[in-house]
Amino acid sequence: MQRLIPLLLMFFVGLTWAAGASAQGMGMDGPKPKVVYHVDYEGVRRFSAQLTSIYNMVHDYRNQLIDSDVRIVTNSFGVRFFTDNNLEDTPFEAGEELKDQREDLKGRIRSLMDTYDVQVAICGITREQLDLPKDAFYDGVTFVESGVVEVAKLQQKGFAYIKAE
Repeated sequence: MQRLIPLLLMFFVGLTWAAGASAQGMGMDGPKPKVVYHVDYEGVRRFSAQLTSIYNMVHDYRNQLIDSDVRIVTNSFGVRFFTDNNLEDTPFEAGEELKDQREDLKGRIRSLMDTYDVQVAICGITREQLDLPKDAFYDGVTFVESGVVEVAKLQQKGFAYIKAE
């Protein structure tokens, strides 16, 4: 029994060392990943694909215990994905495809924001052109003066730029 205790102690020390080495190998000792997803298009399928991409990224980071800063910046057509308003009689009016998928998309956005701390910023220029009050948008979104300027600022701060094609 006295020989077993040192062997078990060595085993647990080895496990602790391996876990630490594995964590370093996963990039946990490097800078925090920063990514900005740009949404300025009208395609519902494209937006759905982008949400899947964002989920895959933040889920992977979380599984590896990597802290990240993932943001969505939207302007132009993209604002229509973050409001229940159909934007009738505007260039950004919601079509039937968006109306049919809105609740699903809204749930996925909410999950990304609530579960994975994804931040969403809405372009103030687009919002003002549509004459929409801030409370017409989903809870938790923020507003920036200009969506494209915000994307540029984030890129200057080291954020990787991703846009679904």
